[in-house]
Amino acid sequence: MTRRAARDDRGSALVEFTWLAVILLVPLVWIVLSVFEVQQGAFATSAAARAAGRAYALAPDDATGLQRANAAAAQVLADQGADGQQARVTVRCETPTAGSCHVGTSVITVVISSSVALPMAPEVLGREAASFALTATHRVPIGQYVESAPDAGRRESR
Repeated sequence: MTRRAARDDRGSALVEFTWLAVILLVPLVWIVLSVFEVQQGAFATSAAARAAGRAYALAPDDATGLQRANAAAAQVLADQGADGQQARVTVRCETPTAGSCHVGTSVITVVISSSVALPMAPEVLGREAASFALTATHRVPIGQYVESAPDAGRRESR
């Protein structure tokens, strides 16, 4: 019988540990970066909804309010560092009477819909699969004692 020489395993634990660390660490770093990116986008979307609601409520009429809400949302997203984040602004009004949202006791609801692209996502997944959808809602009540039109209480005297 011939005896085989024993294989020397010295150093193989270090190689195995290094490969295992790389295989586990890369996905972990990607997950952490993705969570941070989504959290930043969520904060930006929430702040944009709040600013758009204020801008709409302070506008003199509904058409101007929608323009100001879109501008405020875009500005807040840019200020929060979410320059590439596109937002869709939707405004709903709950009014006691049909007409303007700026009538006393109305409630303006602003909904911001957006999405955040995940960092370092592979092109194979496509754009939709590599993004995270975000939505924020803000409600602004209009006070009971609000002037409904600029000249509502004035009459022209002759």
